[in-house]
Amino acid sequence: MIKSMTGFGRCENTDEYRRITAEIKSVNHRYFDINIRMPKKLNVFETAIRALLKDYIQRGKVDIFITYEELSGHSAAVKYNRELAAEYLSYVENIAADFGLPSDISAAALSRYPEVFSMEEQPLDEEEIWILLERTLRTALEQFVDGRLSEGARLKEDLLSKLQNMLLGVDKVEARAPEILAEYRSRLEAKVHELLGDVQMDEARLSTEMVLFADRICTDEETVRLRAHIQSMLDTLEGGDGVGRKLDFIAQEMNREANTILSKANDLETSNTAIELKTEIEKVREQIQNVE
Repeated sequence: MIKSMTGFGRCENTDEYRRITAEIKSVNHRYFDINIRMPKKLNVFETAIRALLKDYIQRGKVDIFITYEELSGHSAAVKYNRELAAEYLSYVENIAADFGLPSDISAAALSRYPEVFSMEEQPLDEEEIWILLERTLRTALEQFVDGRLSEGARLKEDLLSKLQNMLLGVDKVEARAPEILAEYRSRLEAKVHELLGDVQMDEARLSTEMVLFADRICTDEETVRLRAHIQSMLDTLEGGDGVGRKLDFIAQEMNREANTILSKANDLETSNTAIELKTEIEKVREQIQNVE
């Protein structure tokens, strides 16, 4: 089933110590372009995140926003610098001895000296964090893909409708071709009678002119190829996801055939039909830009 390149997914998960939120959105893009925004402490997981995304996304400009929040003081610990405290105490005692002062420093006072106590960041438990982060990302990605599939179903329905309209246009061009020849022959015979009166018409010359005219306006090859391209697109739409580039190529080939039909048209009705075909093809091409 085809997917749109527009999608959105979000998930938030928590464990005993942390909360992680992942938000994913995407828009149309010719290639697979990923932009990840997350706290620096999670940068170690970037390669794994990119590998995970490739399981769900083939094309599009994808923006991912990840937030990380500690829910307890477990990420930092108090560090006691005993050596520094001893040095402070030694200097205080030296001051007391030098100036005959009482050495009455308390433990509480000593603890307030710079760097006696400090907060030390605890190392991340990468395995625990990845378990939570991966679960969060997968849930957000599944929601994201569901949205793309839903939008893709609407795109497919619209494309199928446009392709059926194009087939009707091809039918009109093919049905009109013999009528154009018959009308041209009638006009040519009328012109000859007008110029020659009752003089016998040269059937061989008339047949030759009809063959030359038929060759100039013949669009049989173009309509056959255009019909084949339409069928190829119908088959591709039923074939699965990741077909956006192929559909775009087929649409280019369709447009080439419609242009040739228009250039060969020596008839107002056929010209109008060819213009309608080109308009419908352009609408198809616009829609295809949204297909992954």
